[in-house]
Amino acid sequence: MPSITVVTICFNNKDELIKSCASVNAQQQQPFEHIIIDGSTTSDIKNYFESNAQPSWRRWICERDNGIADAFNKGIRNAGGDIIHLLNSGDVYFDDTILKKVAAQCTPGTNSTWCHGQLHMKRGGTWVIIGKPFDKTKVYRGMRGTLHPTMFVSKALYNKYGLFDTSLKIAMDYDFLLRIAAEPYTYLDFPIVTFDPHGVSTNTYLQSLKENKLCYEKHFGKSSKLTIWQWRLTVLHHLLNSPIGNFLYRVKKGLGMENA
Repeated sequence: MPSITVVTICFNNKDELIKSCASVNAQQQQPFEHIIIDGSTTSDIKNYFESNAQPSWRRWICERDNGIADAFNKGIRNAGGDIIHLLNSGDVYFDDTILKKVAAQCTPGTNSTWCHGQLHMKRGGTWVIIGKPFDKTKVYRGMRGTLHPTMFVSKALYNKYGLFDTSLKIAMDYDFLLRIAAEPYTYLDFPIVTFDPHGVSTNTYLQSLKENKLCYEKHFGKSSKLTIWQWRLTVLHHLLNSPIGNFLYRVKKGLGMENA
């Protein structure tokens, strides 16, 4: 069975972090280690860990960093497991079997170097489960079907392709996906994580589209497919944030098309 390192980055959000830690604690198969990267401007999180007993496999680094990508990289560099999962503070595992099921399907000796699954999230005012098998011919669509919170990546893959680009504020995960697009993977046909709807990419969605465009063009050049797809996503974003959009999405969900 592979050893799994869970990395959680956080910033001045103790309550959300505690929720994520509780989710890891509840797993039937505990991780090899759980590394907390705390870049907070306050000592609330550091004080919490120092005054509350933690599992022996949990450790924390409390120091300022240079943003999300830098915090991810710090966690990856400190990881000792075969496989790394980036569980953002506020996100929780869908149920208590996730690490056990992932370890069983992402075993050493298989051809896959990474895996991903489905995401439980709120869209259009309703909770849905989304996610599709990765298709490298459709990377212009961003991470719409391949959701970063569900990705388990081998440490060897980070060693091969490098860490996250610290010049990016939001789309560092998409940029990394573009770099590993040709690598073999395994699709996990079950929900992995319940997504906290208050994340950076959620709250700055339109800005994330701009960064996605820059990343794609850096690797593959300009694309009319990308332009049309991003126009579609922009229209859908504005629609979903309106009362009629929420209603239409519930209809779409009722037709079983929430993953389209």
